Amino acid sequence: MKFQLIFLMLSFISSSCIVTKKKFDDVLAQKVKTEAELNDRTAKLERATGDLSDLGEKLKNLKQDTTALGENLRTSGKKLWVLNKEYEQLNSFYRNSLNNTGKLSRDMAQQKEQLLLIQDNLEKTRRSNDSLSTSLAEREKRVHELEQVLSDKDKAVTDLKNRISSALLNFKENDLTIKVKNGKVYVSLAEQLLFGSGSIVVDKKGVAALQQLAKAIKDQHDLQIMVEGHTDNVPVSKLSAYMQDNWDLSVMRATAITKIITKAGVSPRQIVAAGKGEFSPLVSNDSPENKQKNRRTEIILTPNLDELFRILGN
Repeated sequence: MKFQLIFLMLSFISSSCIVTKKKFDDVLAQKVKTEAELNDRTAKLERATGDLSDLGEKLKNLKQDTTALGENLRTSGKKLWVLNKEYEQLNSFYRNSLNNTGKLSRDMAQQKEQLLLIQDNLEKTRRSNDSLSTSLAEREKRVHELEQVLSDKDKAVTDLKNRISSALLNFKENDLTIKVKNGKVYVSLAEQLLFGSGSIVVDKKGVAALQQLAKAIKDQHDLQIMVEGHTDNVPVSKLSAYMQDNWDLSVMRATAITKIITKAGVSPRQIVAAGKGEFSPLVSNDSPENKQKNRRTEIILTPNLDELFRILGN
């Protein structure tokens, strides 16, 4: 009887270890998959950000090219006017020469040859002038179209910031900030609004803020949303199988916030959860106040730039 009891206890302990290891392996596999997807999406976002940073320079160069083309058009017009005057003078001289005989025959032949040459140059200049006019009109159209898209994008970003500011008006200024940078809206939420120390469970007041934010943007389907978790450089005090360091803490916090936002109506296809740990601080982690500033979650809202890239591609 005693031997059977010992056998049953050993079987129970063995099965418990297998179940725990399997669960840990599943979670680890999911984490690796999530980090791979994050790297891919982060690379795409960085390329889009780089493209956006180049837009202003490209627009400036396009305007300079258009200005130079306009100057060429004006120069060509002056040249055309001079050629027309020369043509009229030579043509008049040629007609007068037809009344003369003998010694003027050779001069008339030379003048006729010059007249034909000028006519040929005049026709070439006219064709070049027409081509410059068409090219200038097309460039001016593209510049206007690009300026209009940039203006619409800037207005959309400003409207989005104002809408989010109105939705989060009831929360304290030191709990969250909203600003526009590089054509994006950054909503920075302090740790004290969302989490307890070392926790990945969002507080009630944090849930309310996230729900208000989701309500303000859930119908805007042309946004790309990045939820970034940030920590200070203090190591995680309570280690577990699922949380070994600040990387894990920041990712889990970003994921918890993402779930609340999507549950409140934002499409999961628009949102990416990312953790940056302690490696993107706002300030140096050299005081308790600065460490508190670095413990934050940033929600970055980026408008759809497909129309802008289409114009540049053309």
